[in-house]
Amino acid sequence: MTIKRIHSGGEFEAKIGYCRAVVAGGFVHVAGTVGQGDTVQEQCRAALDTIKGALEQAGSTLADVVRVNYYLPDAAEFEPCWPILSETFGANPPAATMIECNLIDPKYRIEIEVTALAH
Repeated sequence: MTIKRIHSGGEFEAKIGYCRAVVAGGFVHVAGTVGQGDTVQEQCRAALDTIKGALEQAGSTLADVVRVNYYLPDAAEFEPCWPILSETFGANPPAATMIECNLIDPKYRIEIEVTALAH
């Protein structure tokens, strides 16, 4: 099996020892991704933009996403993201899970991880 690793150049990739995405076994596995911004909505959009870029480097799109996991330190902040997520995945909804948990830094309010079909 061929494995392709996609690096975004983010500071934590080298510090922690991971890459933004791995293409293997017919799928693109995108690492948990946070985004910059002051609100959960801004961070959600920024994370999705980073994920979109990783998928494009892998030859996939957001329409190819089959699984998404959302991680939030405050579950009450998930609902404000729903319109963004519906806009992003509405025509091609993936299986989804939302988990309330701590993130690597308190400034982050949402982390998103996806699995997509590889082409």
